[in-house]
Amino acid sequence: TLDLTCIKAPCFVKFSEMEKMANIQAEINEKNLKTEILQLEKETADIAHPFYLGKKCEILQDMNGHLEAILKQKRALRKRLIKPRCQESLPIEATFHKYVVELLAEAVTFIEKLESHLQTVRSIPQIPNIMKDMDTALTKTELLVMDLEELAEQILKWRELQKE
Repeated sequence: TLDLTCIKAPCFVKFSEMEKMANIQAEINEKNLKTEILQLEKETADIAHPFYLGKKCEILQDMNGHLEAILKQKRALRKRLIKPRCQESLPIEATFHKYVVELLAEAVTFIEKLESHLQTVRSIPQIPNIMKDMDTALTKTELLVMDLEELAEQILKWRELQKE
């Protein structure tokens, strides 16, 4: 009988409506997550397919066998790496291989620039002749500048005479 006489206050009505909306929103979020999971399963189905996994497994097993064979031949491989290829070569420990690579890169750039360096060295005996030629050219240029200055002065004087 108390339930019949009790009328819900407007704040409690609003509260219950908000609670229902929150529950509905939670259900919507849950459904969205489930659809997202299903979509991901659909997209990754090819990757997880036994056919593709079998191929990957075969490749990994082949690689594993290859690496095991290398490890078995480790001692022979180490001897081959240290053994000189010809009389001029020196054995280089594996720890120094990085530096050898850097030196090779520098050697390649040196060889590329070798021709220009040789031309520079060959031109050294000709430097005195080149300097004499440059001195002669400088003297001629100075004479031409002096002649040009005299000519400019004469032109200015001629203009002044023309104005008078």
